[in-house]
Amino acid sequence: MTTRSLFAAVLLCVAVVVSVRAQETAGTPTVSVDEKSQLIIDKAIQTLGGQTYLSVSTVTGRGFFTSFNQGTSQIPAKFLDYIAYPDHERTEFIGAGIRTIQTNVGDSGWLFDGAVKTITDQGPSQIDDFKRAMRTSTENLLRGWWKKEGGKITYVGRREAGLAKRNETIRLTFPSGFWIEYEFGAKDGLPAKLIYKRTRKNPDTGDEVETTETDQFLKFITVDGVSAPYVIDHYVDGNQSSRINYETIQYNQKLPDSLFAKPANVKAIK
Repeated sequence: MTTRSLFAAVLLCVAVVVSVRAQETAGTPTVSVDEKSQLIIDKAIQTLGGQTYLSVSTVTGRGFFTSFNQGTSQIPAKFLDYIAYPDHERTEFIGAGIRTIQTNVGDSGWLFDGAVKTITDQGPSQIDDFKRAMRTSTENLLRGWWKKEGGKITYVGRREAGLAKRNETIRLTFPSGFWIEYEFGAKDGLPAKLIYKRTRKNPDTGDEVETTETDQFLKFITVDGVSAPYVIDHYVDGNQSSRINYETIQYNQKLPDSLFAKPANVKAIK
């Protein structure tokens, strides 16, 4: 038996126990993962780099962010993104010669607007957007952070994903009822897509409407033993709203706490 098959066998045993009897220890959120879903998660982790992937603590990415308006791409903006797992992120954008910075640390965040040279705290909706992005990410699923909230993972089935291609689909449902579906290539095990629903305000009427949001992962490249998508397309109700296109990704670079701390004033921004 190879190391990989042994690892899969161990996870299978764990999955059976977890699926039959969820964690019900006092003070511990109830979680469960069915057998088939655990095997899909295990395959994805191995495909992305196994223990090397799980050992990543920071990610530094550079590239271009492009928004779309009614199917038409707008002028791309350069970005520099710093992530320190599990809940620190700083993203710098440069577009039309103007630099903006969005930084989040857990339940807090701040913004630097280079156009008017101001630093402000993020509002509740901006904090919620960040937390939703982290909550729905494949990192949250594969690294098991979701277990802190409790939840249930179930196998959904196979879906068409192009000519002679299928995706295996699993669903993570939180106690609140909020869910995310994750699709992985049936053959290669790579993350292919994630889908969830959210409530938004219609900017024209002010009414709340439910939308379906989708991330599609493309162009996987392996660096230092870790594979990651270099293109991420985001869709709202089937219409593309943005594209992230990485040029470079570096792992486990030392990121000082000061990088995420809110500056005392504009002059203190580096």
